[in-house]
Amino acid sequence: MSLGDRVREWRIDRTTDRIARRPHGRQARETYGSPTSHDFAWPPVLDTLRLDPDDRLLDVGCGGGVFLCHVRDTVGCGVTGVDHSRDMVRLAAPLAVHGRVEELPFEDGAFTAVSCLVAFFFFPDPVRALREMRRVLDPERGRIAVYTTAPEAKGSPAAPYPLATRGHFYTDEELVSLPLEAGFREARIAHREPWAQLLTAR
Repeated sequence: MSLGDRVREWRIDRTTDRIARRPHGRQARETYGSPTSHDFAWPPVLDTLRLDPDDRLLDVGCGGGVFLCHVRDTVGCGVTGVDHSRDMVRLAAPLAVHGRVEELPFEDGAFTAVSCLVAFFFFPDPVRALREMRRVLDPERGRIAVYTTAPEAKGSPAAPYPLATRGHFYTDEELVSLPLEAGFREARIAHREPWAQLLTAR
């Protein structure tokens, strides 16, 4: 790889991290702290999880914590977020903690539900991530809802180039196979849009 190519790849990684993969900086705080951040994903995720006040929700890749606040205020259940961006954790405080999806900083069975909104796309090892989600779920009541970017969105405003080169796209069949490989009993596509998929498993 030439020096010019290496510089170009570095710039793409830097931009992707700042904007979406590990958001930080003023623009990221404004984007992910907005009251409408990813609110298009809230209805299908909430419809799928069917949370009640007795639930304990973990939101993985919680960003600024806007979804957590919405769930806390409308459902009344316990909510916790985790994000690997320290900027996002500070923004979501006191509802969020710093951590990586590959090694979630929680005890086994600590939650009854896990959500993940528009972050799964960037996980380098999706099966390992799903195994960790499964580990922290209650064995009886536990379920997940993962809202992610569909292959058709590649190159669209939902996943523009060059950022799209750093994401992972899955067909519906591939996506459903991942939680089964991670040890979940059942998995399905709960909701489908032209540019998005909602995976659920238990």
